[in-house]
Amino acid sequence: MSNLELIIGNKNYSSWSLRPWMMMRMAGLKFTEVFARFETPEFKRIVQRHSKAGRVPILIHGKITVWESLAIMEYLAEAYPKRMFWPKNKAARAMARAVSNEMHAGFTALRTACPMNLRRPRKPVHFSVDTLANIARIEQIWKDCRAAHGKGGPFLFGGFTIADAMFAPVVTRFDTFDIKVSANSRAYMDAIMGTPAFEEWKEAALMEPWVVPYDEVD
Repeated sequence: MSNLELIIGNKNYSSWSLRPWMMMRMAGLKFTEVFARFETPEFKRIVQRHSKAGRVPILIHGKITVWESLAIMEYLAEAYPKRMFWPKNKAARAMARAVSNEMHAGFTALRTACPMNLRRPRKPVHFSVDTLANIARIEQIWKDCRAAHGKGGPFLFGGFTIADAMFAPVVTRFDTFDIKVSANSRAYMDAIMGTPAFEEWKEAALMEPWVVPYDEVD
C-alpha cells in the first residue's frame, strides 16, 4: 500500500491531531508526520492544499485524502483490518462506536473551559454546572465501558481502540485541570498517559516554544 502521511497541528494544543496520531502509533502503523504550525500563513497553505475544511488532522494515503479525526481512524480500520482499531466483539464494537461519536459531537462546555494544553501547570479552575455535567457523563462512560467490556486490559475495551484515542485528549484535560475523579477513572487516565505513544507525543509537545493565546487558561 502507499505510504501514509498525517498532517497535524501543534502537539501541545491539537487534541484532534492527537487522536489519529496516537491510534496509528498504538496500531503499529508507519507514517510520515507533516507539521503545520497554528496561527501562521504556512498552516493555511499546507492544510488547504489538501482540505477545504482548513483544519487538521488530514490523512493522505496515496490518492486518497481523509480529513477529520474519527473519519481518518474509520478509514484506517478498513484499510488495515488486521489491526485492532475496534473491538472484535460485536456488542463491544457497537458501544465503542457510540461513545466515540458521543465524544466527537459533545462536551462543548468541557472543551471550552479546559482546552488541551500539555504545558499548563496542573491546577483547577472554577467549573460551570454544564462543565461538571460533562465531567460526570465522561466518568460514567468510562465506568460503563470498563464494566461491560474492559476485562482484557486497562483500556475502555481491554485493548487500545479508537474509543481510547477519542478520549485521550479528555484524559489530558482532566489531568491538567486537576479534576477530581474516581480511583477507577484515575487508573484509566494513568493507562492512557503511560503508553509509549502518549509519552512520545507529550515529550515533543513540551519542547514546542510557540504559544496560542486562546488555548492558554490561567
